[in-house]
Amino acid sequence: MTPTSPELAAFFARLEKTLDRLDAWLPAPPAAPDWDSAIAFRWLRRGAQARLEAIAHPHLIRVEDLQDVADQIERLDANTRQFVKGRRANNALLTGARGTGKSSLVKAMLARYADKGLRLIEVDKQDLMDLPEIVELVRTRPERFVLFCDDLSFEDAEPAYKALKSVLDGSLAAVPDNIIIYATSNRRHLMPEYHAENREAHNIDGEIHPGEAVEEKISLSERFGLWLSFYPFNQDAYLDIVCHWLSEFGVTKAKIDKARTEALQWALMRGSRSGRVAWQFARDYAGRHAK
Repeated sequence: MTPTSPELAAFFARLEKTLDRLDAWLPAPPAAPDWDSAIAFRWLRRGAQARLEAIAHPHLIRVEDLQDVADQIERLDANTRQFVKGRRANNALLTGARGTGKSSLVKAMLARYADKGLRLIEVDKQDLMDLPEIVELVRTRPERFVLFCDDLSFEDAEPAYKALKSVLDGSLAAVPDNIIIYATSNRRHLMPEYHAENREAHNIDGEIHPGEAVEEKISLSERFGLWLSFYPFNQDAYLDIVCHWLSEFGVTKAKIDKARTEALQWALMRGSRSGRVAWQFARDYAGRHAK
């Protein structure tokens, strides 16, 4: 029996209402922000909705405030300078001891080159699956974008791991020339390594080709063309950083000389002589001895 015209009309009306309800559940494509409102942005995802949010007051650091990492500054600065000039440049992985200036160095590059068109987009690890969307959002922009992944590390079989690998150097879709990735991590290879993996290499019931498992673990970090390593500071370097920040905070030379013993006790109490600990001590000391 062939449906009559009224029956067809009712069917299509019901179908249209159903599609409208489905549209409400589907994620909308991310809207572009006001690019002229900020130099730094943050990718935010809330359920099915995602957007690029402008950071009105980004935490900028001067290169001159970074102490005892001159070689790392020189190498990342050269890479960033090439990038903002439209030349070839590498994705960079900054690894090493905590509190030694890895994230601060990336922020310092933004402060130095923002007026040359450099922009920074902060992407959390759990949002790395959205990297293709971010790439498409900025592909045609004239600015130069650093996608910044801070404190990056992965556990085994995390989907974000393969998403980042794909964007770095493994996808059929080309990454535009106006995008580069800077990541920081306390792990050189971004993934945990276990003693058991060495035992399995000699275990009769272990993997037949254990070397391939190792290759998989280091394949992500090798896709970063520039590696920068940061090392714990010795006592003299730690005190140099303390003196620098005390001077920046307006503490007199006489009080800076007297602060050395307290600074060492502070580091001993914290169990670390990092640049972050030095900065925290300087803030505390300057606050207590302010005029």
